[in-house]
Amino acid sequence: MMVHGFPQQFKRLFKAIYHPENHYLIHINQKTHINIKEGIKIFLADYSNSYFLKSTTIDIGKYNMVQSQLNGIEYLLNRCLKWDFFINLSDQDFPLKSQDAILDFLHRNREKNFMKIVHQVRVRPDTLNRIENYFQGVDIGFSGIPFKRSYMKNVIPYVGEQWMILTRVCCEFICHSHEVKKFEDFYHNIQNADKSFFQTVLMNTSFKEIVVNNDKRAVKWIPDGDVKLKPKTLTESDFEFLMQEENLFARKFDEKVDESILHLLEEVLTADQVTNNDNSIDFDFISTTDIEMKKVSH
Repeated sequence: MMVHGFPQQFKRLFKAIYHPENHYLIHINQKTHINIKEGIKIFLADYSNSYFLKSTTIDIGKYNMVQSQLNGIEYLLNRCLKWDFFINLSDQDFPLKSQDAILDFLHRNREKNFMKIVHQVRVRPDTLNRIENYFQGVDIGFSGIPFKRSYMKNVIPYVGEQWMILTRVCCEFICHSHEVKKFEDFYHNIQNADKSFFQTVLMNTSFKEIVVNNDKRAVKWIPDGDVKLKPKTLTESDFEFLMQEENLFARKFDEKVDESILHLLEEVLTADQVTNNDNSIDFDFISTTDIEMKKVSH
């Protein structure tokens, strides 16, 4: 769970997704004010299944976003905890399903990983400048004029979004396979690596599990300039949109813009939990399903 600047929403999110059998790893951006950090630590003091990852600086578009995910995965693997899926969230996310419903979904969908993933050359050629150039990051962005470089041989680039649901097997592969090192080295100096690193790794290595082309997140995209799109800050008027598909989470929210949508979603979660309890569902652990996209061998 990544905390940037919405501490109250983080607390609301944490309560909405809390389950005693889950584990919660929190990364607070190094740039976040010390008072926010201390407030969150006090809030989580009574939750023994919550942990803090060492704070690092996270910048939009830089590789440090990928590195924070890798650090988090490695931390959870090394802690010898019993867990089966890694799910990343930000403090502007919110669940659309109760925890029992999410656990049921995972239980019914074993050995599958969920993320947005498309062929970069065929579908998103407008983003190829990210991998065709070497970018040098500095504190306020990227320095100088990027220079051209060749892409990795016998590798097909993929892109998507940074949000994902990964099996433990997948996480172990990403952290421990010698095949991943060359991707880390190359993607360290591209723009928006968080939206392509994991996709490209899983689609170009010996990884065997299924990758599902769906991150189970509801996002409404709106224009941001002539070409770009950005996620809309969701409001009460988007409630019907959020209920249309079988997504597990949605983003993004800002309670200062519209708090009523969060109230509505909390009511949905309460009703969802009651329904699951009435059905007496017995939960085990983990898995995944939907639009399947089997890994292509290259």
